[in-house]
Amino acid sequence: QVQLVESGGGLVQAGGSLRLSCAASRGTVNSYTTAWFRQAPGNEREFVAAITYNGGNTYAGSVKGRFTISRDNAKNTVYLEMNNLKPEDTAIYYCAAGPWGRVTASKGEYEYWGQGTQVTVSS
Repeated sequence: QVQLVESGGGLVQAGGSLRLSCAASRGTVNSYTTAWFRQAPGNEREFVAAITYNGGNTYAGSVKGRFTISRDNAKNTVYLEMNNLKPEDTAIYYCAAGPWGRVTASKGEYEYWGQGTQVTVSS
């Protein structure tokens, strides 16, 4: 069983930056593809980015070029560096762990989820 904890959310101005972290409080994320999803009120949870154990990655078109996903296997932690933030990025951001060795944007393929961290971008 893997338990994930997100941190680093907060309130920032448009154009600012924020770095989210996803750490395993139980088990390890190192054996899994790890992803970030986000959900705004009234919307479905949507894919943001994913990364494999070996660093292969993919991004949603809305964040490509602005967000960077990375992992530090020695620290058992996955990060999401968010730059040039926009009000449309406001949401609860969730970390998830799932398939081994490949990236996927499908929510159904992820088994473990964190409780989320709030990101609010003001204009």
